[in-house]
Amino acid sequence: MYFVGQIFLYTVINKRFMTYTDAARNLYSIESGKLEEELPLPVQQPHSSTFLFNRELSQLEFFRRVLEEGMDETQPLLERLKFLAIFSSNLDEFFMIRVSSLKEKLSVDDAVSPDGLSTGEELAAIRTQLLGMIEIQSRYLHETLLPRLYENGIVIDSYGFLPLAERQTADKYFEQKIYPMLTPQAVDPAHPFPYITAGTLNIGLKVLPKLNRQVEEALHNTGEHFFVRIEIPKFAPRFVPVNSEATKFILIEDLIIEKIRTLLPEAIPESCHLFRVTRDADVALRDDEAADLLHAMEQNLRQRRFGDVVRLEVSKGLPGEMLKYLGKSFEITEDDVYEIDGALDIGNFMSLCSLDRPDLKYEKLRVSSPQWLDKKGSSIFDIVRERDVLLHHPYEPYSVITDFIRDAARDEDVLAIKMCLYRTGANSPIPPLLIEAAENGKQVTVLVELKARFDEEANIEWAKRLERAGVHVVYGVPGLKTHCKTTLIVRREGEDLRRYVHIATGNYNPETSAFYTDLGLLTADEEIGADAAEVFNYLTAYSQGTTFRKLLVAPINLREKMIELIKREASNAERGIPARIIAKMNRLADTQVIHALYEASQAGVKIDLIVRGVCMLRPGVKGLSENITVRSIVGRLLEHSRIYYFANDGDESVFIGSSDWMSRNLNRRVEVLAPVKCNELKRQLVDEILGSYLRDNIKSRYLMSDGSYRKVAANPGQESHDSQMSFQSVSNVVKFEAIKH
Repeated sequence: MYFVGQIFLYTVINKRFMTYTDAARNLYSIESGKLEEELPLPVQQPHSSTFLFNRELSQLEFFRRVLEEGMDETQPLLERLKFLAIFSSNLDEFFMIRVSSLKEKLSVDDAVSPDGLSTGEELAAIRTQLLGMIEIQSRYLHETLLPRLYENGIVIDSYGFLPLAERQTADKYFEQKIYPMLTPQAVDPAHPFPYITAGTLNIGLKVLPKLNRQVEEALHNTGEHFFVRIEIPKFAPRFVPVNSEATKFILIEDLIIEKIRTLLPEAIPESCHLFRVTRDADVALRDDEAADLLHAMEQNLRQRRFGDVVRLEVSKGLPGEMLKYLGKSFEITEDDVYEIDGALDIGNFMSLCSLDRPDLKYEKLRVSSPQWLDKKGSSIFDIVRERDVLLHHPYEPYSVITDFIRDAARDEDVLAIKMCLYRTGANSPIPPLLIEAAENGKQVTVLVELKARFDEEANIEWAKRLERAGVHVVYGVPGLKTHCKTTLIVRREGEDLRRYVHIATGNYNPETSAFYTDLGLLTADEEIGADAAEVFNYLTAYSQGTTFRKLLVAPINLREKMIELIKREASNAERGIPARIIAKMNRLADTQVIHALYEASQAGVKIDLIVRGVCMLRPGVKGLSENITVRSIVGRLLEHSRIYYFANDGDESVFIGSSDWMSRNLNRRVEVLAPVKCNELKRQLVDEILGSYLRDNIKSRYLMSDGSYRKVAANPGQESHDSQMSFQSVSNVVKFEAIKH
């Protein structure tokens, strides 16, 4: 039924999706998920929107895969709960950024997306998809997962079912820790509808309070009920413990509703209903017009709090009259309302996952120190001077990078440190090390990206602290977001100066490095060092007359070079030379790159894509993309590394870095990809890492030509292979040859 629903959705919403030509009105084969007939190529528009998936619907398919992990019976119970919480958090951000952007477009004009959907059709399709997924999530949580947790000693109960002693515990908790923070707000002629903070849970009810004569006369009250809103304190724990072992809980909203008469003597619990709003958080900043970017971003963050409401979640059973009232107050339509049969804000259930129940969680990851660190008497500079070093996180400790920065801050021969900070986190040890370096007399330059979404406040605070310590802080190139993960260290060695460079796929954030898969390259290659210096000149002085030697840098040469590498494989295939492309990334949504991949597939290039999230390319279509396979891997770790491999007739080209194949990365961001030149590191990347992902038949799913995903099934006799766990069982450390630079 799922595939039938997909066919109906795409047929109705996007009429052009299935109208390729008058001669080819094909239906999807429900069994195979592929077209029954060969899809003829358009003559005058070889890459029309017909051949692209919708970006937003593709993103929702990624969310569906996250939801499926939360319902995977092979997962430990608290890990399943974590995935359900992540699904809800993903939806929050999706509405704050993507849906809000679509609604803004809709208010201006009815634009058409690259795949052919109008903005109105996109919003309708999003709602259709989400209604089903939200229902599945809620049903699974309440009918399956919470009962399983109950069986394992973690109980989420209702106040009304508690025995007397536990009720007394809950009552005491309410009196001491909740009641002082509650403020009922009535709406009347003297009190306008209150501002509702995004993301908070709220109780809405109508009451007929007893008023004295003077108040009644002042309000012209005629015996009508007042709407009252109570915000549930966002700093209070969602789960209230009711036993001494802290294994049995009730939800805070359940407790407040039961105690509603403490706040409003005229109210009854049955009149209370929950609601929650999501607001537009897509802050627009014209940094090219801002005289003070730091101040401008602080002002924009304040404005974000008051963004338009883009979604209203309400508990099932909320009266129609109250729903109409809320809709009018928030200036939204019924299509913006999502009725939830069960708990709201399941993202908040993540707090339960911190319970000390290792039996209900994954085993801890084994983190192994690289063998090259065991070289006694050698500093990290000595090691990198002799050989390029590849790091694979979190299987190898991120402390290697932290120690690298610490050694540079304290090494008397280090003269300068230059670094790009995108998402560092509020408690990162790296900015303090940069402050220490400045205090030690180093020349320290830091690019702080203030527009790193939802990390703006932490980055603003670090920027201020760095500046106060004498660090040269810059905010990048006007009109571009700086997304590259690059560090340059200049060290005096004898009479020479040597550059040491770290280029990575992930942020300089030790906290997220524990559950993001990322790669980093440490090198003292002279040409890469010179290129890195040019990148920082570009960022600090807007120098654009650069011809990079080895690095691929967006928006300067990265797009052009990627297209060139794809076309080179196509040319080799046309000449009968075996050709291969393997690319691993987070998102694929650039139409020019997609068109180049289609042409390469038609030329006979075998293309394997490992795309975690959005993928607008449509694989497996005969005559168009039959040589392209797309996999998505969703597991306990967030796949975040980017690797690009081109066979090149045996002289392989391999790159790692910060950029996905998306228009924003290639056009509107500063990104860096670095070539991996060491043959043994190439083999590690291609054979061990990419090879493991391509063998995955546990967490891998194939993207079908109809836009759905199917789990990869192991062939008869084939061993089960989980790529993420495979990096636990075999050493990722290659015995490096000494590479002299």
